[in-house]
Amino acid sequence: MNSRRTILFVSVILVATSAALIVWPRAAMTQQGQSPQKQQTPTIDEYQPKSTLVTGEHKIERAKFPFIDIHSHHWNPTAEEVDRLVKEMDTINLRVMVNLSGGTGEQLKNTVAAMKGRYPDRFVVFANMSYDDLNTPGFGKRVTARLEQDVRNGAQGLKIFKNFGMDLKYANGDRVHVDDPEFDAIFEKCAELKVPVLIHVAEPSTFFDPWDYHNERWEELKEFPGRARPPAKYPPFETLMTERNHLFAKHPRTNFIAAHLGFHGNDLERLGKLFDANPNVYVDIAAVLAELGRQPYSAHDFLVKYQDRVLMGKHL
Repeated sequence: MNSRRTILFVSVILVATSAALIVWPRAAMTQQGQSPQKQQTPTIDEYQPKSTLVTGEHKIERAKFPFIDIHSHHWNPTAEEVDRLVKEMDTINLRVMVNLSGGTGEQLKNTVAAMKGRYPDRFVVFANMSYDDLNTPGFGKRVTARLEQDVRNGAQGLKIFKNFGMDLKYANGDRVHVDDPEFDAIFEKCAELKVPVLIHVAEPSTFFDPWDYHNERWEELKEFPGRARPPAKYPPFETLMTERNHLFAKHPRTNFIAAHLGFHGNDLERLGKLFDANPNVYVDIAAVLAELGRQPYSAHDFLVKYQDRVLMGKHL
């Protein structure tokens, strides 16, 4: 009988203890003036965390050594704009700036006069192709002749813009391919004149991928939907890379600078293989520092190994 009473007593104590453990946290929250709230899940747009990191900060606002910016754009700069630009360059120890937007013909002459004519040691100006007469027979020969004249007028390189190979089309609707034989004479002329070609082919590979929640640039594409390269309108990324690499190999005497790490910043091993196969190829780091920042150790090793093939560029 006593054992039954003991068992009953212990059971009552256990039930009471369990109830206390359940009720106590709620009571404690009530005493503190708090009430339990349902956890809200923010969307990716709403989530804006504030860093709690407390550490010393050292902002570097001026380069220790003079440097060259290989990638900038200044269309039709005025004398006043150039004066202001030089003052800004001096504040960060930027010694030489390459303007990739020199144009061709009279525009090129005016740009050279405004920049190199007034500051001969501070600027380099690249010429550009005009596609106005693309669909008139003999386009390649005319561009070659124009480039030769532009170089005589002060151009020191040729910049090929991104529409070349992606959405530039002939009158019959065919896309202009990066390695189109129509342009062979132009690139060979660059080798003859010893001027480099900075060429922008494609965009980040993720812009060509499905725009879904697996795409690491989803938020960027949501903010800037025009950056997407859907297959219904654009050739695949790998098709453009194949054409570009064929161009590099086809003109080994021409020095090419592939803009934006050649869009291989997410795969430095692949970029290294491109370098190894094509000694005439260089890249700039304009607008792709984030790609290097997320792989600091690999980026360090890559930049040390290929330090004579990677050029500084800001894309401003």
